[in-house]
Amino acid sequence: MLKMFWSSFLKIFFLMLMRPIWLLLLLSVSLMSLVYINGTITNLPVAIVDQDHTPTSRGLIRSLETSSKIGTIIYESSLQAYDDINNRKLFAVITIPRDFEKRLLSGEEVTIPAYGDASSRLANGLIQVDIKGIYQQILTQYNTRIMRNSGFSDEQIKIILSPIKAQTEPLYNAGISFAAITFPGLLVMLLQHSFLIASTRINITLNSLPQGRPPKIVILGSLCGLLPIWLFLSIVLFGLWPWVLGYRQLAGIIEILTMTFPLLLGALGLSKLLTECLRRTEMIYLTLAFLTTPVFYLSGTIWPIDAMPHWVQFVTYLLPSTWATNMIAGVNQMGLGLSDNLYNIFMILLLGIIYSALGLFISALREGRARRLFKKENYMKKTIDKL
Repeated sequence: MLKMFWSSFLKIFFLMLMRPIWLLLLLSVSLMSLVYINGTITNLPVAIVDQDHTPTSRGLIRSLETSSKIGTIIYESSLQAYDDINNRKLFAVITIPRDFEKRLLSGEEVTIPAYGDASSRLANGLIQVDIKGIYQQILTQYNTRIMRNSGFSDEQIKIILSPIKAQTEPLYNAGISFAAITFPGLLVMLLQHSFLIASTRINITLNSLPQGRPPKIVILGSLCGLLPIWLFLSIVLFGLWPWVLGYRQLAGIIEILTMTFPLLLGALGLSKLLTECLRRTEMIYLTLAFLTTPVFYLSGTIWPIDAMPHWVQFVTYLLPSTWATNMIAGVNQMGLGLSDNLYNIFMILLLGIIYSALGLFISALREGRARRLFKKENYMKKTIDKL
């Protein structure tokens, strides 16, 4: 039996190497990543209307010009700036009001009107963050100057202005753009989807051979022949590619393989169930091609799982990719260890066993083996009752 296993294993493995269609997955990831090759959005056109014309207002403009996200354009008239933002030539309009410096130095409340085009949420959010940060920096400088002139010491000023020393630690998917948030989940979807297609196709092909179905050990060896190729793909997707794009990358090769191997085993169990449900090769592409996007949304990458309805959460937890996304993002982006994800690994393997058992049961039911087993049990019960 071991000889049959290795023979089928090597046959499928070298067949996949001679016909490397699986490299299309890397091509797909490469094309998908081209839109993020510049990193993040920079030089967003923002209009500034200076109605104060004081050193303070000019200092504020210089601070805005130092931002990598904002490309400042000076306007003399607010009306012209509003016309340009309506025509989508600008992303925001900032108006520095009259008496800005006078009111700021006297400690009065100052309002700087800023209007943004919220149709682009990413651009609008980046502009808001920069404006708030720069304005807070200038406000802190002037508050410091006023308090120092009033006789406060530097230590007292620090305690009043910054009573709590905050420290920011990057957690989930620290990165340079929105792609870093969705990237781990998307790669898990692509890896699982491509592996499901390949394993289900081999399953259906072997089960529908003209000479009859081969022994189970041959089918198992053929499916296991896919594992080395997709383990190699996982190293590229979860190790090399985040590093190329500049995203946070913490897991080593051994950790990546340890996380991916249970996912592939769980997908093998799911492919057994899909084989018995689809039964024809063309049905693979008519069904699985439309399931990747829903599964991606259910994985918790785009929307928190806890915010979903309970029945949707139940469906979500039935997918191996949900647990794999949580595990890979935790280790690769948050710096968790494999010991912190033993439950995720257990759930993936458990789902694989459940799906395999369901597939075997459907196969036995279709072939009549389950019916004969039930009849045999009923016959034995009746015999025992008679005795």
